Amino acid sequence: MSANPEIEEGSALTPKFGPDGLMTCVATDAQSGEVLMVAHMNREALERTIETGEAWYFSRSRQALWKKGESSGHGQRVVEMRIDCDQDAIWIRVEQQGAGACHTGRRSCFYRAVPLGKGGAVTLEFRDAAKAFDPGKVYGKP
Repeated sequence: MSANPEIEEGSALTPKFGPDGLMTCVATDAQSGEVLMVAHMNREALERTIETGEAWYFSRSRQALWKKGESSGHGQRVVEMRIDCDQDAIWIRVEQQGAGACHTGRRSCFYRAVPLGKGGAVTLEFRDAAKAFDPGKVYGKP
């Protein structure tokens, strides 16, 4: 049984943003399905993404709207956008332009694994962690 049939079964886009005005957005590669990044969208970022077909986000650290690739050239063309059942999270399938999505110079932001089934201190394991580009050259920072 649906908790809110209009939201969960209806065809109207009625996004629910959190108290901070944001919703989580997961970006995956449209071809491979690889998770590239998780970011946040405010209402304006969502609207611009829908209108332009390019990924727009809201940076919590900078408190600013940003278009993916505006400084790096590594933009994201949105192939498909989906919203979850209660309309509080977005999934976009993208064509990643440039070598990678991560500001660290990697293809994906998910390049470290958390080992499971171990107690005590956790040591992250690097996986698919090779740099795809030099972030210092792309962003002009060392």
